[in-house]
Amino acid sequence: MSPTPTTRQRKPIVLNAFNMNCVGHINHGLWTHPRDRSTEYNTLPYWTDLARTLERGLFDGLFIADIVGVYDVYQAGIDLTLRESIQLPVNDPVVLVSAMAAVTQHLGFGVTVNPTTEHPYLLARRFGTLDHLTTGRIGWNVVTGYLDSAARAIGLPQQIGHDDRYDQAEEFLDVFYQLLEGSWRDDAVKADKGARIYTDPAAVRKIAHHGHHYQVEGVNLTAPSLQRTPVIYQAGTSDRGKAFAARHAEAVFISGNNKALVRESVVALRQAAADAGRAPEDLKIVLGVSVVPGRTEAEARDKDAEYRRYANPEAGLAHFAAGTGIDFARYGLDEPIAYGQTNSIQSAVALAKRQGWTRRGMLEQYALGGRYPAIVGTGDQVADALQSWVDDTGVDGFNLTRTVVPESFEDFIDIVVPELQNRGLHKSSYTQGSLRHKLFGKGNRLPDQHPAARWRHAAPAAAHPPATAHSTTPTTTPTTEESPA
Repeated sequence: MSPTPTTRQRKPIVLNAFNMNCVGHINHGLWTHPRDRSTEYNTLPYWTDLARTLERGLFDGLFIADIVGVYDVYQAGIDLTLRESIQLPVNDPVVLVSAMAAVTQHLGFGVTVNPTTEHPYLLARRFGTLDHLTTGRIGWNVVTGYLDSAARAIGLPQQIGHDDRYDQAEEFLDVFYQLLEGSWRDDAVKADKGARIYTDPAAVRKIAHHGHHYQVEGVNLTAPSLQRTPVIYQAGTSDRGKAFAARHAEAVFISGNNKALVRESVVALRQAAADAGRAPEDLKIVLGVSVVPGRTEAEARDKDAEYRRYANPEAGLAHFAAGTGIDFARYGLDEPIAYGQTNSIQSAVALAKRQGWTRRGMLEQYALGGRYPAIVGTGDQVADALQSWVDDTGVDGFNLTRTVVPESFEDFIDIVVPELQNRGLHKSSYTQGSLRHKLFGKGNRLPDQHPAARWRHAAPAAAHPPATAHSTTPTTTPTTEESPA
């Protein structure tokens, strides 16, 4: 029996669906389940149906992961990756957004793009376009990549060093902000047919950035959109990743099965934000989870057992091997694993080392095919577990990964969401406005303490001194020049 809403009222959590433009995302092997539709990932109805479903459940957003490259560490090849479709094949996530935005009004979209494989001038146009087409519902998950296969595919001899990737991303974002925040004033577009003035030339200027990684001179190609800069997501929790998140991120995606370790990450991230001159509440921290709900406990347990018969723990281990850069296939089931320094996801290596995981232990952990905490039970039991994670760790919400599609999301909405709403943990209606305003309730634009604010191109009457945040890339010497389009 659930406690009454008056005794359990809480702040609504952030709730995202976690998916990827591929067959096998996190919980591997479940594509073989007879009710799973993930093999339809390359069709528009798969995505538009999902978007409608998530908006029915009042989800804040759809968080779309991505990789560039292939998982070739486990067994020193991609045979298992191909057989189980471990994020291969994988299609571009960005092109999905317009179709889903067209069939929804409120659902946000967090799209993963690696700046190492992009150019800031072109990406600023892409996100500016998406912010227009979604009426301010777009976010960018900034990842720095870690796969040697990706580096080789784009012409690099090997993956750039871990911290060097973040240094490059820092400069990329400085250019990105200059373009989206500083090139056009809000009042630049007049659309005055009588005067034959669409854009006021005096309200547009080019940027001139001459740094270590990027040389960019030009006017941003898109006019100001509702948010200007997309909501910035980030998923790295290494020391360098935390520093990057502290300066830039508005939402940080973390993972972990141990509450004490998750709480450590939450505390460290909020302290890093404060040290960077931002408010700790400027960061929304969301945890990856898997949920198997049922109308009764027996139904949930039966469903979980059914799913596990189709899941492939070894495929989950192959995925984790790519993230750590360690070929676990070389080790016996109970043989100690040498967790040395790698150029991959440092937080994943540190976690595995700290937990003392063996190959057998990881295979047991990946019984559902994935590495996130698996919550199985009735709506009341799942709500209890989610509430416990919030209370015990300080996370703001969850990225709900898929198991069997679409029923895992439909079941969550039909079984768990009403109980979360009963406790005040989930909204009963959407707030109007942009994705940023929905998440923070403070308007459509980045706050003044964010480093992007220093580049704002304000009208003379509204001029104000820039923020004091500066790029951490010492060789970057950007300037902004006044120039008509």
